[in-house]
Order: sequence, then structure tokens, then C-alpha cells
Amino acid sequence: MSTSAPRNSRRLFLQGVGVSMGLPWLESISAWGAESDAGPAAAPPRRFAALFMGNGVNPDHWWAKPGPAGLELGPCLAPLEPFRSRVNVMEGLFNRAANGVGIHPGQTGNILSGAALQKGAVLKGGISADQVLAHHYDDTTPQPSLVLGCEQPITGYHETNFSMAYSSHISWRDANSPVPMEVYPALAFDSLFDNHGSRRLQSILDRVGEHARHVRSQVSRGDQSRLDEYLESVREVERRVSRNRAAQQTATERAQDRGTSLLTLERPANGLPEDIREHMRLMTDIIALAFQTDKTRVATLLLCRDLSGLFYPFLDVRQAHHPASHDDRSDAYLRVTQFHVSQLAHLASRLAAMPEGEGTVLDNSVLLFLSNMWSGSRHDSSRLPVVTVGGLGGSLATGRVLDYRERGDDQRRLCGLYLGLMRRMGVSLDQFGDATSPLGDL
Repeated sequence: MSTSAPRNSRRLFLQGVGVSMGLPWLESISAWGAESDAGPAAAPPRRFAALFMGNGVNPDHWWAKPGPAGLELGPCLAPLEPFRSRVNVMEGLFNRAANGVGIHPGQTGNILSGAALQKGAVLKGGISADQVLAHHYDDTTPQPSLVLGCEQPITGYHETNFSMAYSSHISWRDANSPVPMEVYPALAFDSLFDNHGSRRLQSILDRVGEHARHVRSQVSRGDQSRLDEYLESVREVERRVSRNRAAQQTATERAQDRGTSLLTLERPANGLPEDIREHMRLMTDIIALAFQTDKTRVATLLLCRDLSGLFYPFLDVRQAHHPASHDDRSDAYLRVTQFHVSQLAHLASRLAAMPEGEGTVLDNSVLLFLSNMWSGSRHDSSRLPVVTVGGLGGSLATGRVLDYRERGDDQRRLCGLYLGLMRRMGVSLDQFGDATSPLGDL
């Protein structure tokens, strides 16, 4: 292949009918350019994703400690064992604005903003960290961010007089408006690949097939294998999404005929995947594709909302998520916690399998997992379970336990973590939420 124009392109795309797919990193077509008259090559992009689990974790088994062979992970974090050298477990962080305001919504709606929330009919909080980053990348990627969820939001008011919107959304575009959360995998997938109208019925790979074959004929044998693996991963997610698309369309039509809202319907009548395992895997796979194709560099995934009604019969847990969290020291809730952490591990595994530059997409990303409480039985948010995976292009040391429990409140602010991560992604703020400096030792 010619090494002139293509090698100087910051990102190469497969083009097709009404669709543009970013190529993954290929050795023979440097997706981020080679040294040229324009200057040295740019580094691979850095990416941020936050995964949220409502109602806390099993506090007895959420721990990590340094060991002779590296980081030792407690039972809650056991799914992350393959990534222990890329993990940071942070102890003792808290969100000041979520303390002393009442349980549930007031502990959730500011988990990514640190803003004080207003009670009553008018929503008021603050922009979330993911949306600060989305604004930074607004002119860089086709989509500023992906905001996904695996459970429908709830409406009304909590007994504390906070809106249930705070319990249902973690991503906020400004003080008054949550970012609309996409809960349907088919619609999330379609948004990445410009699937509109009849295009939803035509395979994306068919639409870019001719261009893909041309690119394949121009690259090295190793890159041909990488390209084949990439296209097959797109095809595999596309197949799984297509099975859910018909159910979503039928549910929408039925709700319209009955004059009701999809929000009021139970699974699977609302068109969401009946098996929450498939739902969560699809959403994490869609984030992985979005990062690999550089459609966006920012994502949030609400695995389950605060006051969650999700059921886990496959875990032998009889109660719904929220009541189960009131027995948070049980073996049943340990399994619930492990299940949600396994979604983080799955996303990490997908990104770790994607070569990029001298490392992988995971190496150039940071995945954040957190909950709005430490203990669901006590509704305790005086400390929060927080773990990250990924090194943000080498800017974030990993394989550590960062313990802030014995430090003063000013030195254990969750928003200090956000300040530190945002600075590593090119966003330098003097203050965010209640923090005026990045978290120490980060």
C-alpha cells in the first residue's frame, strides 16, 4: 500500500451506503499517522467509561491488598483477576453532596457531578464528569458520548422529596437536564452506524463490503487477520442486536395502541431483552465497538439504577435487586455484586483484545466502576466502592490499592478523582464539583 496520504490520516474509515466505520489500529495503515511534514505522530486517543451499580455492594467482601505476586482481590472483585495489574482499588472516597440529604435519589443523581441536588419539582444539580469530557471531544468524534442503561428510568418522587429522575440517571448535560439514556441495544447500535429507516434491515458489513475488500487487499497479512477479526466482531454484535430489534418495535407499537408508556411495562413487554445477562453484554460490547471505531471516547452505562427492580434467577437470588441489597452481607448479594463486576471485566477483556499503537485500547482507556452506597442495608454513602481498570495511555499508574480512609475529608473527595482523570484526558479545570485539586497519589 502507498505510504503517502493514508499514513498521514489521523483516522481511516470504511465507507459504504450511508455509513462510515472507523478502522481499528493496523500496522500497515497507521491509524494515527506517521511522522510527516505536519509533525510527529499523535498518540492513540484516551477514553473514559463509567459503569454504575445501584444500592451498594457486599461490604464484607469488597477489598483488595498488595501481595507478593501483585494485587490480591477479594471475592467481590474476583472477576477482575485477569486484569489485576491494570486495576486500581480506591478505598474511602466519598461524595459530600450525597451525605445527610436522605436515602436513594439524593445519593445518586450527583454521583458523577458532586453537585448539591434540589428537592421538589424543579431538577437542579450539575454537569457530570462524562459530559465535561464529551464537550471536550465534541468536534473530534462523531458522537460526543454514549449514555446507556439496562433498566428503564422511574418517575415520580421519593419520600425524601427528591425526584426519581435522580435515581435513574447518572449522566447530566447541565444542572437541570439528564442526558437521555438509551436502554435499547438496537437503538444504541444503530446510533453508531447511522442505521435509519430501511438501512436497519441491511447489514453494515454489506454496506461497506466493497471498501473493506479493497482495504484488505492493500494491507499486510497480519493486518488482514486483524481486519477479519474486527469485522466478525461487528457482525456478531449486529446479529445479536437484530434479534432484539423486532421485540423493541413491537413493544413500541403496543404501547402506542394502548395509550401508555414503555416505562410502565415490565420485561419483556417493554421490548428489552428478557435476559439481563444478554442485555448487559450487548451494551458493553457496543461500548467496545464505539471505542474501537472512535465513534466516541466517552461512555456511561447504568447497569442497574438506584431502587433497582432487576431480578437474578440465574444467580439463585429470590429477591429483586433493591430488597436484596438490604441483606447486603449475604452470599446472595455477594453473587449480585460479582455479577455486576463481571460486566466491567467483560468490557475490559474486549478492549484488551484490541491492538492499538504499542498496546491495546484498554491501555489507552480508563474504566470506572462505582456505586452510590457502600452498604445498602444501612444506606451508607460515607464511603463508596470505586475501582478503575486501564492506564490512560500510561498516564495512570495501576495495580494499586489507594486508601484514603484515614485522610481528611478534603483529601478523599470523589470529584478529586474526576479532576485527576479529566486532566489526563486534556481537560484542565480549577474546580469540579466540591474538589479544587486532583486526588492525591493518583
